[in-house]
Amino acid sequence: MDTLLTTKSASLTELREPGKVLAHAGSTPVAIFNRNAVVAYLVPAEAVNIIPHAKASDADVKAVLLHRRKVIEPTLKYLEDK
Repeated sequence: MDTLLTTKSASLTELREPGKVLAHAGSTPVAIFNRNAVVAYLVPAEAVNIIPHAKASDADVKAVLLHRRKVIEPTLKYLEDK
């Protein structure tokens, strides 16, 4: 079973009226379900605005990219020998 990352949820059917879903959610994210499986998260702008944003330095970005390069394999690896 997947971990639910929010306390609010709605179905795809309820999402036909997004205003109601947002009103019910307030400023918290909403998990969107389809057939009892989470398919998306709806995050209101209010929730994003309360998160402190900081600009990453070039060194921070480079460190993350170097770390991920070791983890991520090329998607088209089968083309290397062609």
